[in-house]
Amino acid sequence: MSDRIVHQGPFDIPDVPDFIPRRLKPYLFIIFVLIIQFSGGLYLASASEMAGTTALMQEDILMAGYASLIGMSVNFAVMFRIKFRFSNRTQLLSACIVLIVANIICARTSSVPVLVATCFIAGWFRMQATFACNSTIQLWLTPVRDMAIFFCYVYIVVDGVIQLSGIATIYTAFFSQWEYMHWIMTGILALMLILVLVLVRPVRTPLFIPLLGIDWIGAALWAVFMMCFTFICVYGNFHDWWDASEIRGAAFLGTACMGINLWRMTFLHHPYISFQAMGNRNVIRATLIYLVFFTLLATEHVFEHSYASGILGFDETNLIDLNWYALAGIVSGCGFTYFTFALHKWRYKTMAAIGFFLAAVYLAYFYFFIDYGVEKEMLFIPLFFRGAAAVIISIVFLTSIVQSGLPFTVFPQALTINGFTGAVMGATLGPALIGEWLRHTMAKNSALFGTNMEDFNPGITNIPPEQLFGMVRQQALVVSMKEIYGWLLTASIFSLIIILISYSNVRPFAIFPKWSTVRRMIKHLARTSEIESL
Repeated sequence: MSDRIVHQGPFDIPDVPDFIPRRLKPYLFIIFVLIIQFSGGLYLASASEMAGTTALMQEDILMAGYASLIGMSVNFAVMFRIKFRFSNRTQLLSACIVLIVANIICARTSSVPVLVATCFIAGWFRMQATFACNSTIQLWLTPVRDMAIFFCYVYIVVDGVIQLSGIATIYTAFFSQWEYMHWIMTGILALMLILVLVLVRPVRTPLFIPLLGIDWIGAALWAVFMMCFTFICVYGNFHDWWDASEIRGAAFLGTACMGINLWRMTFLHHPYISFQAMGNRNVIRATLIYLVFFTLLATEHVFEHSYASGILGFDETNLIDLNWYALAGIVSGCGFTYFTFALHKWRYKTMAAIGFFLAAVYLAYFYFFIDYGVEKEMLFIPLFFRGAAAVIISIVFLTSIVQSGLPFTVFPQALTINGFTGAVMGATLGPALIGEWLRHTMAKNSALFGTNMEDFNPGITNIPPEQLFGMVRQQALVVSMKEIYGWLLTASIFSLIIILISYSNVRPFAIFPKWSTVRRMIKHLARTSEIESL
């Protein structure tokens, strides 16, 4: 392996002119990645400000934000094909232009369909530009193409920027208006556009591979299915779930799209997502782990904001300052995973157990210490552990998919499944379930507390009804959250025990093939598809 590294020679990026020092070239692409990741088109941290100044609801803004994640997930299956069809310069210029337009539209429109469609397209181009940059510097990050090392870098950038983007958005809105974040990012994207025009040359790949044999109909059907799934999770509580025709219609449309895709997979030679990818053992295991793990951590989306603002009385700036604690956990989790999992090849079982243990500590802390007088600094420990646990599980099981034994032409399809289950379902299904659970638990506890207050405090009738209702609701919220935290803690401990008693001696050995090998496989796939179409 050392001979292979020497044979590759010093790392260089032919897309960048030689008047840029060779050592600085990779950092130019890292800057591009950071700008692209900051530019989401829509910034969920400003959802409350957007809802207050536009005709949009919180659910509308969340739906648009998750549409961006869906666009990113759908792109995974074709990102290699696009890379070998267009130069890095073309991909980056296209992404800059699309994201500039997306930022302008999202700052100006109040139409939900326009907002959702814009964010979906922005997510697609955001993912493609990110991949174009990261794949260019992959050999600089890991000359042996060890994907465990590469994914540590990916998650520290992606998850870290999510936290920093929220902080920047809130402070921008605090000192001015929420729209200014869009104008600032538009200006930064315009600067990146100029840098790409000046510093990135249109270098074609050694093998030009046309976009033949791609199942675009399947891509559209999968996107609609993901949209319907997300719509049900986001709007379910607002529309009272299955009593509403909108939810039933979304369920029918999503099921129909899934059924059509499964039917088409039985006779298409190259479906957008194949049975081989869906039925892979590592893909199924990762999907199940994601569903359980991110449901346990769904309290982040449901409880933390309500607790910090409604109980502790934090304003928006104090709330967003909690992102620094999660960011510290993300950086530490990526560093820990790099030294243990990527370098020293700790087992998947060990890393999964550590991730679930940290999740259990996060839940236990809130279960035992949740109260009316918690200081902001006391929230460092649970948020730190939550951030670390999330990146550990994500890195480990994404690496397991690379090591799943799938042919490389099928591997990107598994990434689409991983993106949907890990990012989209992880952000929508768990909060929908926990949110509905909280609603029923609060109704039960509110009725119980209201009855007890009347029975044991006869003078309570002198308190104004609004104040009385607020007291009952606040107490019911704290007790309900503690109750749900307790059940989730029990589930996390049970999951940890299952992992500990299971047997697994598999260690990471996820080595990415050479780019020349990847090009040959994709070219063979395109040639085969062209022959079949004739």
